[in-house]
Amino acid sequence: MKLKILKPLTLIASTLLLGASFTSVYADEPVSANVSLATDYVWRGVSQTSENPAISGGFDWTPSENFYVGTWASNVDFGGVENIEVDLYGGWATELSNGVGLDFGFIQYLYFDDAADVDFNELYAAVSYNGVSGKLSYDVDNKNTYIEAGYDYELSSGLGLGFHIGNYSFDGGGDYTDYSIGLSGTFKGLDYGLSYYDTDIDDLSEADGRVVLSISRSF
Repeated sequence: MKLKILKPLTLIASTLLLGASFTSVYADEPVSANVSLATDYVWRGVSQTSENPAISGGFDWTPSENFYVGTWASNVDFGGVENIEVDLYGGWATELSNGVGLDFGFIQYLYFDDAADVDFNELYAAVSYNGVSGKLSYDVDNKNTYIEAGYDYELSSGLGLGFHIGNYSFDGGGDYTDYSIGLSGTFKGLDYGLSYYDTDIDDLSEADGRVVLSISRSF
């Protein structure tokens, strides 16, 4: 999934590879888990940990071929007392005979030990084909919209190269664009990622360009 730009717009001045990825509906096992260490937690171009490291993890359950539910959690820091984010999500996904992937779902963002109520809910719809993806997320509580597109390409070395661009538009006025480019690969059972993130926001240090290294493991 995360303002969290630092969440709703009220937090923007104070707000792996999950972002535009799609949940697989063809998992070998109905239950899976993941854990990750990263030098920063960047969501829609903005650090959610005040530019500090993050540890995160989650569980996914696919009760049938097309339906999925899951939860994911990470430490966060918006300069206040917030310290934990928990996401709950579920949806329906499929791949058509022509190779087009479709994904429709709902995600709830929950923040614990937060002085203000910044929890919110999003509906999303995504489409993918041959490495190209697009996704629309709508915040039903704050009426904000995030549109994103990505392209993933496997290099001959076995590494993956990914590009992403998104635009966050706020019901209260204003918007910003974020983009990223990253490399990913697997070595000795661990997944590694190295990505560069940036936005066109000028007055928020958490939105400046940054390089993020991540190490994760799926079970």
